Amino acid sequence: MRRLRGQERAITGNRQTGWAFADAFVAEDETLRLARARAREAGIRSVSPSTGAALRLLAATVDAKAVAEIGTGTGVSGLHLLRGMRPDGVLTTVDTDPQCQQFARQAFRAAGFAANRARFIPGHALDVLPRLADGGYDLVFCDGDRADCLEYLDESLRLLRPGGLVVFEGVFAQGRTMDGPAQPREVQRLRELLRAVRESTQLLDSLLPVGDGLLCAVRREV
Repeated sequence: MRRLRGQERAITGNRQTGWAFADAFVAEDETLRLARARAREAGIRSVSPSTGAALRLLAATVDAKAVAEIGTGTGVSGLHLLRGMRPDGVLTTVDTDPQCQQFARQAFRAAGFAANRARFIPGHALDVLPRLADGGYDLVFCDGDRADCLEYLDESLRLLRPGGLVVFEGVFAQGRTMDGPAQPREVQRLRELLRAVRESTQLLDSLLPVGDGLLCAVRREV
């Protein structure tokens, strides 16, 4: 039993080292570092470097021209998404904080993106998303209120074209999703989300162990 516990500690340590290496592997420029600094000042959690790199890769993989983002923050995830999208792609990003969206606007401009590459919509996601076009998006990135994640999933299935991707950030909830049953409502909702995505016949899913957990699913062809 002692040997097994030692092995478990070693595995955990190796995983943490691997995650740290994955973050360090990503070369982030001054624009991204400034956006991260602004997020810290505002008390906002931004995606990890490895999560950002995964988002960039996913956007490039689907040759994304139209992406919807729930949770603009200060523009960290948006910068990664834009760098993976097509040169004529447009990022539609929704957030309740107009000041943060202004920071993101400045970051996108500093990174060299034209103003028409991003559409900023202030407001609550569940008020905004119903106004967006059915089947008009290649990728939907959800980084908003975890308590609303199931509603985000429903809206994403409507917004996505067949073959499009829905991506949820933070599904590990710092390990709480895997812990015992006595958890806050947002964690219970994340568990329901994971179950709904895994059991959906409309989605082909994968849970990526980057950052705080990245749940990805492709909307199958009808």
